Amino acid sequence: MLDADIQYLKGVGPNRALKLHKLDIFTVSDLLNYFPVKYEDRRTVKNINEICEQGKYLLKVRIFEKPKYSRIKKNMSIIKAICKDDTGFITLTFFNQDFLKDKLIVGEYYYVFGNVKIAYGKLESTNPEIEFINKDWKAGKIMPVYGLTYGLSNNEITKLVKTALETYYDEIQNVLPDEIIKKYGLISKKAAVKALHFPSDNKKYTLAKRTIAFEKLLIMQLGLFTIKNNLTNELNEIVLRNTELSEKLLSSIPYKLTKAQLKVIEEIKEDLKSQKTMNRLVQGDVGSGKTVVAVYAMLMAVGSGYQSSMMAPTEILALQHYDTIKEYIKIAGLDVKAEILTGSTKPKEKQEILDKLKGGEIDIIVGTHALIEENVEFKNIGLVVTDEQHRFGVRQRARLSNKGKNPHILIMTATPIPRTLALMIYGDLDISLIDEMPPGRQKVITSIISEKEKTKAYDFIKSQVDSGRQAYIVAPLVDESENLDLNSAVEIYKELSTSHFSGYKLGLLHGKMSNSEKEEIINKFYRGKINVLISTTVVEVGVNVPNAVVMLILNAERFGLAQLHQLRGRVGRGKCQSYCILVNESKSKKSKDRMNILKRTDNGFIIAEEDLKIRGPGDFFGVRQHGLSKLEIQNIVNNVETVQEVQLLSKRILSENPYLKGSDYQNLKMEIMNLFKDETIVFN
Repeated sequence: MLDADIQYLKGVGPNRALKLHKLDIFTVSDLLNYFPVKYEDRRTVKNINEICEQGKYLLKVRIFEKPKYSRIKKNMSIIKAICKDDTGFITLTFFNQDFLKDKLIVGEYYYVFGNVKIAYGKLESTNPEIEFINKDWKAGKIMPVYGLTYGLSNNEITKLVKTALETYYDEIQNVLPDEIIKKYGLISKKAAVKALHFPSDNKKYTLAKRTIAFEKLLIMQLGLFTIKNNLTNELNEIVLRNTELSEKLLSSIPYKLTKAQLKVIEEIKEDLKSQKTMNRLVQGDVGSGKTVVAVYAMLMAVGSGYQSSMMAPTEILALQHYDTIKEYIKIAGLDVKAEILTGSTKPKEKQEILDKLKGGEIDIIVGTHALIEENVEFKNIGLVVTDEQHRFGVRQRARLSNKGKNPHILIMTATPIPRTLALMIYGDLDISLIDEMPPGRQKVITSIISEKEKTKAYDFIKSQVDSGRQAYIVAPLVDESENLDLNSAVEIYKELSTSHFSGYKLGLLHGKMSNSEKEEIINKFYRGKINVLISTTVVEVGVNVPNAVVMLILNAERFGLAQLHQLRGRVGRGKCQSYCILVNESKSKKSKDRMNILKRTDNGFIIAEEDLKIRGPGDFFGVRQHGLSKLEIQNIVNNVETVQEVQLLSKRILSENPYLKGSDYQNLKMEIMNLFKDETIVFN
C-alpha cells in the first residue's frame, strides 16, 4: 500500500524513518512524491585533456601508481591516488575512506565522478565517487540529486526511491481522468513518477514534469475554486449598506483618491450591500493607498451597526494601522470608538478591552493574531480586515465566524502578483487591484553597484546616519554556508560592528529569532535606538520606519525582482529623499538586465510580470499556506502556459461537473479533499 508507514519499506527502519520525517516523508507515497531538486548528467565520459574549468565530470581512469596512504591526525586519514587516461593525469584525494586502501589497484580501470579542480595546471578531485569499471555502476545515466537533511545521503534516498518503485510501481494510480491525460498529451502517473526520479532522456523528463505539474496545479485550482463557489452560494444576513460615515471620511481627507482606489471602493460596496459574504483580496503596491480603502469598508460596517477588526502581522504594524485609523476618525470628526489589542497589552487593560468589545462599546479593534484567541468575543462583528501575513483560509475564517454570524473578509497585500498567477494563488477570493500611485509620492533613487564599491555605499550610509537618518543592510543568509559563498547577516553584523560602523548603533534581525526578539529589535529601530539594521528578508513585509532612507541589498543577484521591489518599499516612507543600493556580484549580462528593470520602473506589477518572464512562476508560490510548497513549484512548474491551461480546464470542469461525479474523478476528488483537509470543501 502506498500509504504504508515509511519505516516498513525495506532499508528504512525506525532510525532512518525519523530522518525522513524531517523531509516530511511519512509514507511510501510521500517518498515517491519527493522529487529531485536537480540532476547530474553521467552519460558522457570526458577525457582528462578536455577539462579546462572546474566542475563535475565523469572520467574513466587507470590507477597509475600505488596509492599513498597517510594518517595526519588521530581521526583523519588521507589516500592519494594518481590516475590517468590516454590524454592526461589526475590526482584523486580521499579523506577518511580507509576501506579504499585495498580496493584501489594499480593498472585497474575505474569510473570516477566528482568535482574536479584545476590548480597550477594540475587536476585534482577530492572524495569523488569511484567504482570498478566492470560493475553495473551509475555511469551512462542521469542521476537524481535530492534535497537532504542531516544524516541522510543522496545515495541513501536514491536507493530507497528505487526500492519503493520496484515494490509499489503497479499500485501508483492515475489521479487525472483518462480523458484529460489524452486531451492534454500527458502520460500515466506511474510513468511520470519514475521518469522524474530517473529520467532516461530529456523528452521523457519534460513530459513527466508537465504531467506532475498539471496534476498538482489542477488539484490546487479545483480546491480553491470549489471553496469560492461554496462561499459565494452562502446567503449572508450581514448586509452593510450605510455609507454615511465612509463618505464623510472621503470628504474630510485633504486629498483626492485615485481612480484605482475609487474603483476598488465600488467593488467592496457592491459586495457588502449584497447578501453574499465578501471574500476579497485588495492587491496594491507599497504606498498605493490600501489602508484608506480598508478604513472606508470598516466605517461602512460601523455605520450599518456592526463592529470591524483589522489584523496585522506585527505589533509595530498594528500600532501604525491604529494610529492611522485614529487620525482618520479625528479628521472626519466621527464618533467612532477604536482600540488596539496585541500580545503585549497589559492584563488589566486587556480585560477592559475584551469587556467593551463584548458589550459593543468598541466599534473598531486593531490587533495582531491575539484577535483570534478564544477569549476574544464580539457583540456583532461584521467585517474582518487582514494583512497578507495572516492569510485567512476557511479554518481561520471559521474561528472568526464563531465570534459573529459569518463576517465579511477583506485581505490586503502589498505583494504585486502577475494577473496570470493571481487566480491560481488566490482562486478562492475575488481580486481587486490598486494599480495606480497617489500623485506626489517621492521616487526612491535606485542604483546598482559592484562588490568593489561596497565601501562607498557604507560611507554613504554613515553620512545619512550622521544627518539623523537610519538605514537597512540586507543579506541573503543567516549563517555562513559551505555551499554558497554569500554574505551572511550574522557575519556582516560581526564584521561591520568592529570596522565600518564601529561607532554606530547596529541591530541584527533574522528569521531564526523568536517573535519577541524580532519585535524588540524592530521596536528599537522604530524608536531610533538603532542606526543601521542588518537583516535577512524578514524586513520585506510589515516594517514601517519613515526615518529609514537607505536600503542596501548585498548579493542582490540572488533575489527575485519582486522581492527586491518589496525590500525597496521599506524606504521612501518619510519626507526625506530615499535610496536603494543593489550590490550585484554577478558578472552575467542577464543579471545586469534584471537589475536595470528596477532602475527603470517602480511599478510593482510591471516588475512582477518581468520577474515571471525571467524566473518562472516559482517565486510567486509559497505565498499561500496551503497548496504546493515553493520548492515543489520551482522544481515542477516553470511554464506559465500550463498554469493558464489548468485555469481554463478547472472552470470547465466545475461548470460541467461541479461535484466531480463519476469513477474517473474519484481519485482527483480524494486528492483535493486531502490537500484541503483543514478547509471546508463540499462536493455534493
